Amino acid sequence: MARWVLAMAAAAMLAGCAGRPSLDAEKLSDRDLDLERFFAGETRAYGQFQDVLGNVSRRFTVDIDGRWDGQTLRLVEDFVYEDGSTEQRIWTLEKTGAETWRGTAPGVIGTARGTEAGDTFNWGYTIDLPLGDGTTTRVTFDDWMWLLSDDRLLNKAYMSKYGLPVGEVTIFFEKP
Repeated sequence: MARWVLAMAAAAMLAGCAGRPSLDAEKLSDRDLDLERFFAGETRAYGQFQDVLGNVSRRFTVDIDGRWDGQTLRLVEDFVYEDGSTEQRIWTLEKTGAETWRGTAPGVIGTARGTEAGDTFNWGYTIDLPLGDGTTTRVTFDDWMWLLSDDRLLNKAYMSKYGLPVGEVTIFFEKP
């Protein structure tokens, strides 16, 4: 049993070291992602959580209302999960430079920080994520977004706990 646990831990560590996106990677388009422009107004998103073994355990839709005031982007995210449960998260993002952001939301530990580079945005934060049973679990997100077109954005978030990968969230954002 101890060998099995050790083997699983080693596999999880290797998975965590697997290739990840980079802001320095060659861009696949000449588009520039401007979060404040993309998320202003109404946005609809579709997503799912997949654990490190590949099991999809949760799907959801999100309606997002974004308001940009020239310095701060406020995102009201209303989640509806396939099991009928709902959740609301309200992000307050502040533009701190030409390509840099910081943000807060209830449950986020400290401050989220992000950088835009061409059609890509990378965002990192730790959050006490609500579970379906009313409890929370603390996880860290390494969140990547790519602008596919003026009205479509792909998001892949790598989740870890205690430095070990626990899964990935894939989200597709679309403007109406």
